Amino acid sequence: MKLRTLTAAGLAAALLALAGCGGDSDDPGSQGPVDLRMTIWSANAKHTALFDQIAAAYKKDHPEVGKITFESIPMENYTTTLTTQIGGGNVPDLAWILESSAPDFVTSGALAPIDKDPDLLPSTTTNWEQDGQLFAYPFSTSPMGVFVNTDLVTAAGRQTPAQQVAAGTWTWEQAAATGAAVQQKSGKGGIVVGDFDFKGWDTLTAVWGGWGARPWSEDGKTCEFDKPEMVDAMTFIHKMAFTDKAMPGPGITSDFYAGDAAMVLTQISRAALLEKAKFKWDLVPLPTGPKGEYAVVGQAGIGVLKRGEHVDAAKDFLKFFSNQENSAKLAQFFPPPRKSQLTTATLAKANPLLKPAQLQSVVINGIESGVIKSSHTGYAEVQQTVRAALDPLWQPNADVQKVLTEICAKINPLLSK
Repeated sequence: MKLRTLTAAGLAAALLALAGCGGDSDDPGSQGPVDLRMTIWSANAKHTALFDQIAAAYKKDHPEVGKITFESIPMENYTTTLTTQIGGGNVPDLAWILESSAPDFVTSGALAPIDKDPDLLPSTTTNWEQDGQLFAYPFSTSPMGVFVNTDLVTAAGRQTPAQQVAAGTWTWEQAAATGAAVQQKSGKGGIVVGDFDFKGWDTLTAVWGGWGARPWSEDGKTCEFDKPEMVDAMTFIHKMAFTDKAMPGPGITSDFYAGDAAMVLTQISRAALLEKAKFKWDLVPLPTGPKGEYAVVGQAGIGVLKRGEHVDAAKDFLKFFSNQENSAKLAQFFPPPRKSQLTTATLAKANPLLKPAQLQSVVINGIESGVIKSSHTGYAEVQQTVRAALDPLWQPNADVQKVLTEICAKINPLLSK
């Protein structure tokens, strides 16, 4: 994937070049209409229709603004394309930014500081702050949950995860047993980790978080892939894939949304894909791990590029795009970072497919207590190095400890830069 071939040096060079000088001050009277462009990675028609609606409302009260364009870039090469635009001088006014790239964008000085609304939960802004200033609005703070095909689970003779949650038995051991039972009974997939496919290793945070494992130390300077917690977690994952058949192995595709898997670990924003599902489904929190209950949150921010042509206008539009009213509208797709909107009543209006209990246990509790997915400066290079070093793990007779130890040998020099 192109996203993973972007080197840290290439990203840093593009961002530092962008940070070299600021954008022009907006003077609509002398320059004519101001056109704004925001890069996004969604091509979902419902998403873009809502964005266009918000933009149209903004333009009614801002005659100095001409076009507001939302440029969709495929997720698999989003960061590469964005930084190529930046390096080539085709700088967007605003951009969605992945949590994994947050340190590079924030520390490089590529983003203009924006106003910090006191309604924002502190846990949602940490990734986007530096020296007391906020550099991106955390528009999507989406906890990971487990969508369940209850038809497949009950047909396999297993209690549903919701029943196990109620009984206090919803653990990773039980989740794996359920996945294996479904595979054995129906031949369909057990547990699918969304966006993993034995390449996107960082999505496994949704699993290894239950063991208290993490890829590197809190200060980001030391690899922790070789720590006992990660070895235990990866051994469990390996066993699910190759021994118990509780999750599809390499090269096997099981589309949960088409009814081909028992469970998928993913963000709650994917609920929209189940609107026309032909099976009964449910949403539950991540299973309890050896370290107890935990939550993992995927996040994205919207930043104003410092060297965009219309910095002030972009800031003003972002303030409107993210205000109380529009945040409530966006909540149907992107869980809000606002304290005032983190209620079952507000979220239920925006997410009619989900029940209040699901919203409380997965979304609200997840945002309040969850750990943001991994990020690091130079993340693209670290990500690619880990992905390549993990390849030997995805073999039936892999030596888990050896593979993970070798990962640390390869990425410690990168982490210490």
